[in-house]
Amino acid sequence: MKSKTSPAFDLVRSCCRALDDKKAGALTVLDVSAQSSITDFLILATATSDPHLRALRVELEKTLDAAKVHLVGIERAQDSGWMVVDAFDVMIHLFLAETRERYGLERLWRDATEISLKTIFREAVVKAPKKVARRVVNKRPKAGRPRK
Repeated sequence: MKSKTSPAFDLVRSCCRALDDKKAGALTVLDVSAQSSITDFLILATATSDPHLRALRVELEKTLDAAKVHLVGIERAQDSGWMVVDAFDVMIHLFLAETRERYGLERLWRDATEISLKTIFREAVVKAPKKVARRVVNKRPKAGRPRK
């Protein structure tokens, strides 16, 4: 299994956050580093429609561009309901629901290790800087009010 502190895992985290923010369904992350020589992680997500599929792709492109990740390619056959965004160590598959069911990549990669979204999102929260809440305390009670 690939290290959860690797740059590829950080990219997985960013992509998952972007897809989750755009309401991608059935988000699944597979560590295929032991099974594949071409990529370390697969991210699978389901869109509700063709416009949603395009919106997920656009959001991924923005996320990858912000991370200065070179895209190997984006593949989509016209009206196929399946789009692949190849970022070398991370490959993202975006599907319409019926297409995802038909091709069953989870079954194809059943030997891969599935990484829970709780793990991905929890680690993202741990790394985020903590904000310190400031509370203003009024030391003098206002006139006519008893102090608690």
